[in-house]
Amino acid sequence: MLKLYFSPGSCSQASHIALEETGSAYEAERVDFGIQQQRSAEFLHLNPKGRVPALVTERGVITESPAILAYIGQRFADTPIGVPQDAFEFARIQSFNAYLCSTVHVAHAHKRRGSRWADDPAVIEAMTLKVASNMSDCFELIETTMFSGPWVMGEAYSIADPYLYTFTSWLEGDGVDPRRFPKVYEHSQRMAERPAVKKVLSVAAG
Repeated sequence: MLKLYFSPGSCSQASHIALEETGSAYEAERVDFGIQQQRSAEFLHLNPKGRVPALVTERGVITESPAILAYIGQRFADTPIGVPQDAFEFARIQSFNAYLCSTVHVAHAHKRRGSRWADDPAVIEAMTLKVASNMSDCFELIETTMFSGPWVMGEAYSIADPYLYTFTSWLEGDGVDPRRFPKVYEHSQRMAERPAVKKVLSVAAG
């Protein structure tokens, strides 16, 4: 059975939703960031990066959200979260998820994780002040050039949807009104009504 290590509200939420969408049995174990559990010897043995998500499979551990999402989509291809067999369409999904991972997540991380890039408090403060602007720019690009609708890739729900939903949920905390991006905001409302999303959020709140 698959086992996902997650932390509520983090990017691991996307993988959690994707697993729930499959309708298959899996385990989900919360990693408590408040007590630095991700830095414990036990967790670092599992994932030396000290981050979530981490997905334990029968063949080993997979880390990084785009990889985990792709794995879930391929392993459960006959479920709502299954990825297309067409190579180009799958690449489109991967391109979107890579942008979220490499650009949007980094822009967001500058608010609370500035020490990853600088030691000077003034530099960290400057990075923090840029977060709202950078996140706005990222979501403007998604809204106007990358989002097809009603789902990210168009009519078909995909592994890109829980990933975008998770990032959209960070906007208000980053000082950005999500309603500035009508298509993305409507997508978040649509996602919130999915049973899998409701289940994952209830687990996170418990």
